[in-house]
Amino acid sequence: MADAPSSPLWDAAVIGGGPAGLTTATYLARFRRRVLLVDSGSSRASTIPLSRNYPGFPDGISGAQLLAHMRRQAERYPVHTVEGRVDTLERSDTGFTLHGESLGAPIQAHHVLLATGVDDIWPSLPEATTALREGVLRFCPVCDGFEAAGRPVGVLTRSVAGVREALYLRHFTDDVTVFLSDREAVLPADELRRLAEAGIAVAQAHPHAFALCDGGVQVRFGDELRVYAALYSAFGVQVRSRLATALGAATDAIGYLVVDEHQQTSVPGLFAAGDVASGLNQISVAVGAAAIAASAIHLSLGLPSAHGR
Repeated sequence: MADAPSSPLWDAAVIGGGPAGLTTATYLARFRRRVLLVDSGSSRASTIPLSRNYPGFPDGISGAQLLAHMRRQAERYPVHTVEGRVDTLERSDTGFTLHGESLGAPIQAHHVLLATGVDDIWPSLPEATTALREGVLRFCPVCDGFEAAGRPVGVLTRSVAGVREALYLRHFTDDVTVFLSDREAVLPADELRRLAEAGIAVAQAHPHAFALCDGGVQVRFGDELRVYAALYSAFGVQVRSRLATALGAATDAIGYLVVDEHQQTSVPGLFAAGDVASGLNQISVAVGAAAIAASAIHLSLGLPSAHGR
């Protein structure tokens, strides 16, 4: 990818260098649009140790490898990139202006695509990064519930979000234990009843020690010690939607940006794709949404002569 020239007016600026952002940038470049990609290097996908449900990779692929492939693909086209972070986004006469200390001069663009993603809320688990890398700490049962089939799994939570995750995992295994992370966490009686009816155990003591072991992770809770094939973290996410909400963009109850059938937010000209937008948090979904958004942006720009090219 080439460095950005000084102060042009871009057809589109893409904020976020994960699968959604890279797909959008590649599509727009192939549409012969002038596209700038701003990448802070913090894609959630980079933490995935191995994905076995992304199409086209029968043996699985790590998030870092997938991102490397997608960057190389984008590099084949005139996608200009800036390594940095957008601090504020404002409306302008020509569309949008991006500001950021690491960007240098402000960036002007007709349209903006947000692919800023989410941050997982991590559990207080010793060696959590190592546990994630080894596949025993997981965040997405949609992605890897299959790998837990027939084996014991634990769900760490402090809210009803853990109930939903445990019920989802129950499809894959009949040995699911819910752990409430602290003494202040309490599940409503109706949620406890749902778990009991599904044959899901709720640990009576809070987990207070964890240790990685061959084939899984040891959890000590009260006087009990048990090995699980994996622990699922169900503490939710923090949606990176601040740039859009500062402009008045609508969100759902969780904080995901609400988008229409073209991935446009409630702010005209501002699009969103990937985990930051409402929908299923999956790479394949992010890539599909990015293709939709890029196509809509391309059509909305009209013929080149209509905006000075």
